[in-house]
Amino acid sequence: MSLFVLGLNHRTAPVEVREKVAFPNDRQRPALEDLVQATHAAEAVLISTCNRTELYLRGDDAVLSRATDWLTSRPSAAKLDLGTYLYQFKDDEAARHAFRVAAGLDSMIVGEPQILGQVRHSVKVAIEAGTLSGSLDRLFQDTFQAAKRIRTETEIGATSVSMAAASLKLAQQLFGDIHEVRLLLIGVGEMITLAATHFAAQSPKAVVVANRTVSRARELAESFNSATSATSAMSLAEVPDRIHEFDAVITSTASPLPIIGKGMIEKALKMRKRKPMFLVDLAVPRDIEAAVGDMDDVYLYTLDSLGKMIQQNMATREAALVDAEKIVVAHVEQYQRWLTSRETVPVIQQLRMRADQYRTTELERAQKLLARGENPQQVLELLAQGLTNKFLHHPMTALKRAPAEQREALTAAIKKLYPEQPATNGDES
Repeated sequence: MSLFVLGLNHRTAPVEVREKVAFPNDRQRPALEDLVQATHAAEAVLISTCNRTELYLRGDDAVLSRATDWLTSRPSAAKLDLGTYLYQFKDDEAARHAFRVAAGLDSMIVGEPQILGQVRHSVKVAIEAGTLSGSLDRLFQDTFQAAKRIRTETEIGATSVSMAAASLKLAQQLFGDIHEVRLLLIGVGEMITLAATHFAAQSPKAVVVANRTVSRARELAESFNSATSATSAMSLAEVPDRIHEFDAVITSTASPLPIIGKGMIEKALKMRKRKPMFLVDLAVPRDIEAAVGDMDDVYLYTLDSLGKMIQQNMATREAALVDAEKIVVAHVEQYQRWLTSRETVPVIQQLRMRADQYRTTELERAQKLLARGENPQQVLELLAQGLTNKFLHHPMTALKRAPAEQREALTAAIKKLYPEQPATNGDES
């Protein structure tokens, strides 16, 4: 069986494509179970984040084509030529990709820590679904170790710039002083929490958190009471009627459809008397209609546009990236050694079982001869000769009967197994 990776990410597909094949957390397990049923994979993991959707599979060669059919046939992707955005890796390259993803080396923001938690979540879902238990499970456990090494032994994490930090920098460029900015945060996930942390540190005039579950919004808002003088919470249903109150809006929800449309913002701008609005959409699928970005007095940033801005300042991470890649290479090689040793275990067990059979057979024959009073020296010679004949029978027969195109490789293998200079007793330990 082989290891495969099939997917798309921020490099191969724009956000309007990625959002069509994104799987929210509550849909990942049923999607994973459906994937395994459709592909007959021995093991499978589904990773779906704002910036990537990837399938990790172990199975025969047909698994990859079945997985491609499964992904491209999603109803949401029906109008897309999804195949043009997909990449695929096999075996060593697939393992290397898994290590790079978990360590944040393949992220839009190199070194960002959120991806490791997202991969851990995907692995947990796969284990609970019963689709992860063998060598693919070992691969992901190894990726977690490598990611930890990279964060502790290199500067890749220290130099990471988050989307939240980039959002704050853009807001400061637009407004200058954040102290007079009224901020609306929509959602309560990790991205919003990070954004709240960065903005609250600058003491904005007000921070309001909106969420479907108001209690969760209130909990997040109250955690920043000490950082800013005015924090509160509201329901998502209140957003259309109150969005005009805010200078900056950052949103990241799991909604399958946009929650902020062009009409809502047009109304808000009129009520604000065309005072500019700063909008950041960190969601996939997008929370804000793309047309909003074309409006005057609106500054809309998405994951893709933020990523492009941050990539311009990557030079300081080059040295750390080189060190991180070396760790990845070392761990990939370690995993491949483990995989190879695992594959040879049945062969070694079979060889030992066959050797034990030979030993038992010849020993029983020798014991019978000794019981009959045969010469011990002759019995020992017969024992040695019998073992020699049995051990050489199969290699010699295979070599004699091998077709011409196989004989050269078989001869080389036998020469390696039985070198002209046999090992001494000390070398065999």
